[in-house]
Amino acid sequence: MDVNQFDFDLPPESIALRPAVPRESARLLVIDEEGHHDKHIRDLAVLLSPNDVLVFNDTRVIPAQLEGRRLARAAGGGSGAKIVITLLKPHVDGASWGAFVKPAKRLQPGDRIDFAEGLSCEVIRGPEAGAATLRFSETGAALHLKLHKVGLPPLPPYISSKRAIDAQDIKDYQTIFATHEGSVAAPTAGLHFTRAVLRDLADRGIDEARVTLHVGAGTFLPVKAEDTQDHVMHAEWGEITDDVATYLNEAKKAGKRIIAVGTTALRLLESAADDKGVLHPFEAETDIFITPGYRFRFIDGLMTNFHLPKSTLFMLVSAFAGLNTMKAAYQHAVKTGYRFYSYGDACLLLKKAEGA
Repeated sequence: MDVNQFDFDLPPESIALRPAVPRESARLLVIDEEGHHDKHIRDLAVLLSPNDVLVFNDTRVIPAQLEGRRLARAAGGGSGAKIVITLLKPHVDGASWGAFVKPAKRLQPGDRIDFAEGLSCEVIRGPEAGAATLRFSETGAALHLKLHKVGLPPLPPYISSKRAIDAQDIKDYQTIFATHEGSVAAPTAGLHFTRAVLRDLADRGIDEARVTLHVGAGTFLPVKAEDTQDHVMHAEWGEITDDVATYLNEAKKAGKRIIAVGTTALRLLESAADDKGVLHPFEAETDIFITPGYRFRFIDGLMTNFHLPKSTLFMLVSAFAGLNTMKAAYQHAVKTGYRFYSYGDACLLLKKAEGA
């Protein structure tokens, strides 16, 4: 499909720079076969039924953004330039990482970057297209400890380019489900959930299950291809345990609706389901790319935030609810002041709109 079909106008003021306070006061646009309806996160329990199961992503965001100073290996290469890195994923040796580096033009193999707390890394390969391979001076638990001392949450560029990352983001950019470290971006639909919201859901008899998908920074990358079939999707590691797969299969057989909280949970569930709609245990990387025309195998609903124009995530929600339906819903959201992106409001998609 032509990527331009997924474009829409979005004024800069629609981008949320901080989350709603309290979280359950965020707005929720419900999109179903009858159209779209304006609600709030606090209404979620009454919008769902005891025949629903919410599936959360319990990944935990690591402090993947670090600021340091370059020490050039080459004579006359200069030193002291500020370098910002965003970790992507570790290599098998435990000390080397892939990372985005900025400004990339100031680095070359052999250069060293010094951070606070005595942490440093050497540029091993790259940079190419803004990414490099870095080898750190620490490994294992020692590196983990240093990262938590000197690193910050890796906020997406549409926020970090407008304000500095601060201590509040350490709390704000982590879900209450966060358990297994490995993400460099938050599963943002889960950010809306508070203990009070979970109590309301439990009182209503709505079940939950948890899966793990470590969100990669590739989720922020723009689609540069002109046609969706030419886009190369980034891979992310995920896990669905035997117990969770069994529970969700039984829930599905019992007629319960499976509602993914976030596109990350959805992509993992759809990756682990077979053509007959049976969910299997999963522990691997997935690069599933969902666009209109995709036949959903397992999920019946999706709660997600508002996404970038021409992004893979807007393509995914268009595949689920219909492109025309989502464009109309997003147009309504812009006109009525919904807040977009990671710290913004949310959508609840409950059924594919036939013929949309």
